[in-house]
Amino acid sequence: MNNKLSGWDDTIVAMATAPGVAAIGVIRISGKNSFSIVSTLFPSKDLSAQTTHTIHVGLLKDGNEVIDEVVLSLFKGPKSYTGEDTIEISGHGSPFVQEQIINACVKYGARIAKPGEFTQRAFLNGKMDLTQAESVADLIAANTKASQKTALHNIRGGFSNELQQMRDQLIQFASLIELELDFATEDVEFADRGKFYALIKQIDITTNNLIASFQLGNVIKNGVSVAIIGKPNAGKSTLLNCLLNEERAIVSDIAGTTRDTIEEQININGVIFRIIDTAGIRNESKDVIENIGIERSLEKMKSADLVLYIFDVNTESAASLTQQQILFKDSGINYLMVANKTDISVSSPNENHHFLYISAKQQVGVDALKEKIYQGTVNNLVNTDNTIVTNVRHLQSLHQIKKSVEEILKGLNNHLPGDLLAIEIRTCLFHLGEITGEITNEDKLDYIFSKFCIGK
Repeated sequence: MNNKLSGWDDTIVAMATAPGVAAIGVIRISGKNSFSIVSTLFPSKDLSAQTTHTIHVGLLKDGNEVIDEVVLSLFKGPKSYTGEDTIEISGHGSPFVQEQIINACVKYGARIAKPGEFTQRAFLNGKMDLTQAESVADLIAANTKASQKTALHNIRGGFSNELQQMRDQLIQFASLIELELDFATEDVEFADRGKFYALIKQIDITTNNLIASFQLGNVIKNGVSVAIIGKPNAGKSTLLNCLLNEERAIVSDIAGTTRDTIEEQININGVIFRIIDTAGIRNESKDVIENIGIERSLEKMKSADLVLYIFDVNTESAASLTQQQILFKDSGINYLMVANKTDISVSSPNENHHFLYISAKQQVGVDALKEKIYQGTVNNLVNTDNTIVTNVRHLQSLHQIKKSVEEILKGLNNHLPGDLLAIEIRTCLFHLGEITGEITNEDKLDYIFSKFCIGK
């Protein structure tokens, strides 16, 4: 289909670098009049006569007034990011100068670009599909090695290629099945039902794997929540400070010092972990505010990806710890038992291989704890080269694909006629096209690209 929508043949301009004072600022202009507009401001050369992918240095002028000395990077369509004639103007990083350049471009026929409009034009001009375009925004927002790797994999077409293979094979069988409908009275079969069944089973497996990957994708994109739970004075706040390597939480010997949850982030092996220090949990407290904090601690415990149950190795009884472990298991909570204060233990504790022994105060065993946190949630799954789904829109369409695939399998098992199978195949193809953008509408595109930054 032709993705080009109406009203997309004008010329747009915007800052491509972050606003603020810097050594250099880059302004991007794209559209059919890019070269004529910038040529008006750059009288020393006829830019349209220059070779694509070349760099030119000179003065940018509005009439006789010099605006800045700039470097122009020329990209003639379709060999550009947007697929259109594009020029990147590298000038000095003064916000005032940048505004003058943009205003001059607008004066001679450009308009200010909307958020994500350059990438949207790249999609509309067939330079990338919608999953790749969305991955551009993910790469810009990437704050860890894992999120960077996932976004790059998708920008390079990892996800798109999987979907395209499924779509191409489905289209081939759909064509053969619909061809059979033209010969319905002759009882002929062009589509090999055995091969078709094997294909649908493979699509079912691939779809299920992609859906399952979203849990990891959500972790990569939003981080892993780790709640530090335990009784008052077990060393929860000391552990938080130790993990962060800074004095973030107030530490004292007074029970109930932490009244509310404190949340901070750390990076472990390229993944963001949101560490949540909670109020100490005890059965009785006359302090109303402390009781509210305890309630919030219990809520965080239930919603966390991992619970660190920290206890004082010198005072906690074996029976109490066993009871706590049973509670976690019965509640389906992912947990790690952390024995703290080994530095003041009067005797060597009877070590339990299910516990991790540390001294948060002396920072002993903390590196081992970080590795256990990583292994207990992510492990090495983020190092895979497989596609990891991070986008809720993709997940919703994958669930629809799964439904269609299940209906096709059911139809094949029940020997349904080709016309009924064709309906579900077309539905499956529709939802595959929704993900890649082969089937879309202007409102949906505007929503997707509105979340991009301006200039990209």
